[in-house]
Amino acid sequence: MSVPSSRPPSTFPSRSGTPHLRDVVHEVMRQFRHEKESEAHQIFRQQAGHQPKGVLPQTINPEEETVPGIEHPGSTGVIYCSDRAIANGFNYANSHEWANLGQGAPEVGPLPNAPPRPDSIPMPIDSLEYAPTTGVKALREAVADLYNHTYRQGKPSQYTYENVCIVPGGRAGLSRVAAVVGDVYCSYQIPDYTAYDQVLSAFKRLVPVPTALDPKDKYRLDIEQTKKDIRTQGLAVIIASNPRNPTGQVIAGKDLKDLVALSRESTTLILDEFYSWYIYPEHERDYGKSVSSAEYVEDVNTDSVIIIDGLTKNWRLPGWRVCWVMGPKNLITALSQSGSFLDGGANHPMQLAAIPFLEPSRVAQEKLALQKHFKAKRDHVLKRLHDLHLDVDIPPQATFYIWLNLEKLPSPLNNGLTFFEELLKEKTIVIPGIFFDINPAHRRNLFNSPCHHFVRLSFGPPLEDLDKGLDAIERVVKAARKEGTRNFGHSYKKSLEKVPEQI
Repeated sequence: MSVPSSRPPSTFPSRSGTPHLRDVVHEVMRQFRHEKESEAHQIFRQQAGHQPKGVLPQTINPEEETVPGIEHPGSTGVIYCSDRAIANGFNYANSHEWANLGQGAPEVGPLPNAPPRPDSIPMPIDSLEYAPTTGVKALREAVADLYNHTYRQGKPSQYTYENVCIVPGGRAGLSRVAAVVGDVYCSYQIPDYTAYDQVLSAFKRLVPVPTALDPKDKYRLDIEQTKKDIRTQGLAVIIASNPRNPTGQVIAGKDLKDLVALSRESTTLILDEFYSWYIYPEHERDYGKSVSSAEYVEDVNTDSVIIIDGLTKNWRLPGWRVCWVMGPKNLITALSQSGSFLDGGANHPMQLAAIPFLEPSRVAQEKLALQKHFKAKRDHVLKRLHDLHLDVDIPPQATFYIWLNLEKLPSPLNNGLTFFEELLKEKTIVIPGIFFDINPAHRRNLFNSPCHHFVRLSFGPPLEDLDKGLDAIERVVKAARKEGTRNFGHSYKKSLEKVPEQI
C-alpha cells in the first residue's frame, strides 16, 4: 500500500517533486525586492553618473571618470533609454522597425485642419551673424504680443519684448535661470520632468526640497501646504511643470491663480509650460483653450513668475530649438548675462523663421487641430490598455503622456525598469518611472521610489507607431499571464559592445 506524500505540490513547471535548479533560480529572481537582486536595476546603476552620491566617501571609477575633476551628472530618462535601445539593436537607420513610446516629442508631420508645415527656411545675409543673447527683438515682440492676446486682454500690465528672452531649447532656458538663482531652498515635486534632477544636481546653489505628490489626490499640488512650507522652510523658489510631465495632470483655474499669488509672497515660481496647448476638454465649446500662469500675473515686472515655453511641443517643431523665458525685466537682463557664457543664444535664421508662426489666428488654428488629433490618440491608447486590463489609474487631462501603474502585473514585470527591458526585446521603448523621481543624490533603493512601479508612455508618435508599441505590450503581458514569468527579468544585453555593428 502506498503512503500518500506529505510534500506539497511543486510550484515549478519543469516537473513534480524536486524542482530543477534553473526553476528555483528563476523563482527567486521573480520575487526580488531590492535593486541588487534585479538585473535591470544593476544595468541602470552601472551607467555613468547613476551611482548613489553622498552616502560614502567618493572614490574614482577609472572606467567612468578618466579626466581629472570631471564627474558624470547622470543621464535623463530619454537618453538612458535610447542608449539601452541601441544596445538592443536600435539605430536610426532601422528606427521604422521600432516603436518609440518613450519619446518626449510630438509627431511633426501634417495634421488634419492644421496650418501647413514649414518646408523651407529663408536665410537673409544678416541672419548669418550672431543673434543677441536675449534673442531677435522682432521674435521677442511676437511672443509678448501672443501672450497678451491670449491671456492678458484688458489687463493694465502687459508684456513687452523686454520681458522675453529667446533661448536654444527648454533645458537651456532652465540652465540660464538656475545659473542666476542665489543660495536658496528650491521646492520641487515628485514625480516631475526628468531634467530637473540634473539641474538640481549641477547647480549646487539650489538646495532641493522635495514634495511627494499623492496619487490618491490625483497628484494635485496642495497650495495651502505649499504656503506653510514657504513660511516654515524658507522656500524661495518653486519649480514645476504645468501641465504636468509625466502624470498628464494640469493646474488650472483657482488652483493656478492661488499658485501664482505665491509669487507676491517673496517666492519665485519657475513654471515649465511646454504642454500648455495639450488640453483635452470634455465639451466641444472648450476646444482651442490653453493654460498659462500669465493669465493670473498682476504685474509682469513685479510678480516673480518665470514662464518657460517654446516651439518644441505646442508648435511641434522640436528640431528648431527655439524657446523662450518670460518674466520681469530685471530677470531678462540677468538671463542675457548667463546666456553669454552658457549657450551664446539661439539660432539666428530659425528665430526669424519662427516669427510668423506666432501670429494669433495661425496659433488658434494650430491649437484646435492639435487638441482634437491628440485627444483621439489619447482615447485610443486608453482603450487598448483597458482591453489588456491595464486601466490607467489617473487618465491624463493634458500633455501627451500616460502614467501607467504596473503593480497589477506579476513580478518582475510590475516594476518600470524590468518592464522597459522586456519591451526592448520587442523593439519598443518606454520610460521607466524612476526617471521622474527627482532624486539628485540618487541615494534611494530604487525599489523604494514612489515611481518604481510606473512607466511613462508617450502618445506623441503617429498612430501606427502607437499601435506597434501597444502590440508589443500586449505580447509581453499575455505571455506573462499565460506562460508565467520565469522567462522574464534576466538575459538582458548589457552594453553597446554586444552589438558594435549597430553603433
